[in-house]
Amino acid sequence: MSNKKRVLTGITTSGTPHIGNLAGAILPAIKASQNKSTESFLFLADYHSLIKNNDPELTHTSSFEIAACWLACGLDPKEVIFYRQSDIPHIMELTWVLGCLTSKGLMNRSHAYKAAVAENKKEDPDKGITMGLFNYPVLMAADILMFNADMVPVGQDQKQHVEMTRDIALRFNHHYGEVFTVPDVSIEEDAGTLPGIDGRKMSKSYKNVIPIFLNKDDLRKRIMKIKTDSKEPGEPKEIDESSIFNIYRAFATEKLTKELTNKYKEGIAWGEAKELLFELLEEKISPLRKNYEVLIDDRTGLEKILLSGAEKALDVSTPIINKVRQAVGIRGFGD
Repeated sequence: MSNKKRVLTGITTSGTPHIGNLAGAILPAIKASQNKSTESFLFLADYHSLIKNNDPELTHTSSFEIAACWLACGLDPKEVIFYRQSDIPHIMELTWVLGCLTSKGLMNRSHAYKAAVAENKKEDPDKGITMGLFNYPVLMAADILMFNADMVPVGQDQKQHVEMTRDIALRFNHHYGEVFTVPDVSIEEDAGTLPGIDGRKMSKSYKNVIPIFLNKDDLRKRIMKIKTDSKEPGEPKEIDESSIFNIYRAFATEKLTKELTNKYKEGIAWGEAKELLFELLEEKISPLRKNYEVLIDDRTGLEKILLSGAEKALDVSTPIINKVRQAVGIRGFGD
C-alpha cells in the first residue's frame, strides 16, 4: 500500500469555469498533484450540480468545459486520478450508508440549509428546499471518504462540510470499526473565495463570474464592469474592500501585490487599477486559452481520459466499499 497522502478536490459542474475556480481550486490542486509525496484525486462533481441546476444540457456542457479546463491548465492525467463523480457508483452507495448514520441535527446546522431557510423568512421555512440541498454534506462526505482522502483543499465557504465529514467518519468508525480515514481540511487563505464583479462572492449562482477562457476583448469588458466605490483619482483606496485588489493578489507575485498596494495608498484611479488587473489576467490566461481551444475540439479524447481515470478510481473505491459492506453486515451468507 502506498504511503503517499491522498488529496481530493472536486468542482461542481453547474456552469462555465471561472477565475474563482482557477485561483481557489484548479491551480492549487495542480500544484499539489506535482508533489511526489501525495496522491491526487480530482473529480467533476456532476451529481452535486443537480442540487441547483435542473438543466441537463448545462450539466453536460459544464462537465465537458471543466474537464477541458483542468487539462488546459496543466493537469497531467497520468500523474493523478481524474474522474467524473457519476462514473463511480460506489459514491452513491456510500452516500446512503452514511446517511443512515448521520443525524438530522448535524444537517440542520449546514450553512447552506440555514441560509435557504432564512431566505424564506416568515413563509414555510422549507419552501423550495430539496433533499438534495439538505443532504449535500452527506454526498460530499461520501466523495471524500470513498477514497479515504487525507487532505481536502477547499474554499472558506466549504470548510464546514469537511468538518461534517470528519464527524460522520468518526461516528462510523465508532460504530463499525476503523474503516475511514478522518480527513484534514486545507484552505488557500489568499485565494479561497474571490469576489465577483458585483462585490459578492464569485459564484455561478450569482451570475457575477469572470469566465476563465473569455477572449481578450470580452475579458477586458468584464473586468471594466467590476463594482467600485465613488472615490476619485488621488484619494487613497482601501485594499481590503476592493474586489479589483483581491482578485489581483490571487494571481500576482508578492512584488506586484506590494506595488499595487502602494498605488492604492497613492490614490490610483479605478480605471487604471482595472487595466492592471486585465493585463495580469491576460498574461496568465493567454497560454491556457490556447490549450483549451485545442482540447475543446477533441471530445472523444477527453472522454477516454475520464474513463481511464474512472478505472483507476474504481481500483481504489472497490476494496473500500467492500470493507464498508462487511462492516455494516451487507455480505454474502458464506462470508
